[in-house]
Amino acid sequence: MPDRPHPLAPRYWPVHLLALALLSAAVMLGVWQLDAWKSKREASARDLTTVAAIPLSSALGPDDPFSSTYVGQPVSVRGTWLPESTFVVSGRERGDVEGFWVVTPVAVSGTGSAIPVVRGWSASGARPEAPSGEVTLTGWLQPAEGTGEVDEDPEDDVLPQLRIADALHFVDQDLYGGYVIAADTDAGLEKAELDQLPPAPRFSAIRNLFYALEWWFFGGFLVFMWWRWLVDEVLRRDEDDVES
Repeated sequence: MPDRPHPLAPRYWPVHLLALALLSAAVMLGVWQLDAWKSKREASARDLTTVAAIPLSSALGPDDPFSSTYVGQPVSVRGTWLPESTFVVSGRERGDVEGFWVVTPVAVSGTGSAIPVVRGWSASGARPEAPSGEVTLTGWLQPAEGTGEVDEDPEDDVLPQLRIADALHFVDQDLYGGYVIAADTDAGLEKAELDQLPPAPRFSAIRNLFYALEWWFFGGFLVFMWWRWLVDEVLRRDEDDVES
């Protein structure tokens, strides 16, 4: 009785290697298309932050819940700086550097409420002199944060997150349910980056997602075809050779 060849015998290696190479290519091409889908959606979301600014009152009122429709929406704010209410928010990264946001609320004209305004980013937490007086500024609207991180020192002016309930400790009036990242950065500060982008359009870059699924489906089909070949052309043939 002849020895039964093993499916991993050298004479089968070319087929196995070809199947492995094609499968690897299908997986990598699928990942590439998925990354392209994510990148295009992010770019599409960022495009939404370049639309014309609208008055803050058109997006968010003093007592309104924050609508996801206005995440990243450029808004114009008119009011008065509250320099004595300045505080900083820790844990804000730019590249590999962890720094701070410098925040000064603005009392919004005609509302009796204020909205925190991120004036910029600082690596050291330095607080350049806060502006005072009346102001009209443009920035990007962001929802208040609420990660649940605990403020380890409630007595200082450093917050671990921009949570409205915590920011109220620095202000003598009500606060809006969101904050604004100022488009114009104060001297001594660097530009603060948006933490949250608006949701991308539902069908943005959908073709790239379909291409990714197609490549992975093709990879699955390759695995199926390789297995059928292994069963029909190797294992079954080997069984016939043994029986003969």
